[in-house]
Amino acid sequence: MNRNELEQLDHRHLWHPFTQQQGWGEETPLMIERGEGAVLFDTEGRRYIDGTASLWCNVHGHRHPAIDRAIHEQVDRISHSTMLGLSHPGATELAGRLVEIAPPGLTRVFYSDSGATAAEIALKIAFQYQQQRGERGRDSFVRLRDAYHGDTIGSVSVGGIDLFHATYRPLLFETHAAEPGDAADMERVLAARAGEIAAVIVEPLVQGAAGMIVHPPGYLRAVRELCDKHGLLLICDEVATGFGRTGAMFACEHEDVAPDLLCVAKGISGGYLPLAATLTTEPIYEGFLGAPAEQRTFFHGHTYTGNPLACAAALASLDIFEQEGTIAAMQPKIRLLEELLAAVAAMPEVAEVRWRGFMIGIDLGEHDADLRLGHRVTLEARKRGAIVRPLGDTVVLVPPLSISEDELRQLLAITTESIEAAVASLPAPAQHSA
Repeated sequence: MNRNELEQLDHRHLWHPFTQQQGWGEETPLMIERGEGAVLFDTEGRRYIDGTASLWCNVHGHRHPAIDRAIHEQVDRISHSTMLGLSHPGATELAGRLVEIAPPGLTRVFYSDSGATAAEIALKIAFQYQQQRGERGRDSFVRLRDAYHGDTIGSVSVGGIDLFHATYRPLLFETHAAEPGDAADMERVLAARAGEIAAVIVEPLVQGAAGMIVHPPGYLRAVRELCDKHGLLLICDEVATGFGRTGAMFACEHEDVAPDLLCVAKGISGGYLPLAATLTTEPIYEGFLGAPAEQRTFFHGHTYTGNPLACAAALASLDIFEQEGTIAAMQPKIRLLEELLAAVAAMPEVAEVRWRGFMIGIDLGEHDADLRLGHRVTLEARKRGAIVRPLGDTVVLVPPLSISEDELRQLLAITTESIEAAVASLPAPAQHSA
């Protein structure tokens, strides 16, 4: 099928996520056909640095031979088998490997297939656990302002980005918001709701979809201590921050924090296949044990829970972390980013740069939403050979962990040029609003 036919089919039938389709229909779709390392290629053969790690999930690059081989070998055995009433070697081995690398105390693994479902499962476990141990008044949750934990109804209920979530407010259950990075405000909220809270849910260190909001040092540790003080569970959503994204395997490690529930997805399979997991402690797991008549079963599951192909990819990815020293190899690149981003922060077009590890938000300041400045930057970057994505007027860079130093320099240079070109394209009065 030629490019024109593909474009017509796209405009005629596809509904893209987080996309205003009227605007999409006025643009030529960029069709990505293949990838190699940190580079994507479209149907015309043009190359683009993957500056978003294909939505924050690619870890070791596209077409890594070890992950490709693991998936091919698994296909030769079986591609899917249910985990309802059955098990399989890949899910079993992966559960053990995840427990080995997770923060201490997390001993049980419940699989699903996306970050939203991992968060949804954590909320349901926390709620049911509190009910089953007699804490029936603990039926609500504390979240952070501008939180994002996915797009299912439960995960939206603990979200706080009005642009994404306000439309669905009549469908949501009530939650309580605390100010990000402010331990005193968290203490205030918890004290005011004593006996009502089942758990606190946070993205540790960095709130990704909020525009890469970075919490101050010590905040996560303080939240852990407040949860302990008030007898609450702590849910850490590491869907975006996990598997090396912040410069450690999990963001919790930076502050030596072990949550009661840990949500992971995105990078768990190296960015190859849908897979997620919710990890929890032995005491929480034991709270669901009992005779059938007690009805303590966790009634939750998904058709593709623990899919064998995805588990094979995840096991190969964990092997690569060990064999290639992925986390250690990131450190000089993180130092390089510090140098490169200092120059970006000094640009007159840039209001602020927020970053941790390989999670970067370049805030272009306040602009009329109709100008779509962030989107303009995206289009300019494509012309120059990079894929970036905006969150409003914050340009987000989340490259694969395997990206080379030369590719990082190229990505930042393209981003800088694209910001300058996009701002220059604005109507004259708007150019001075950053």
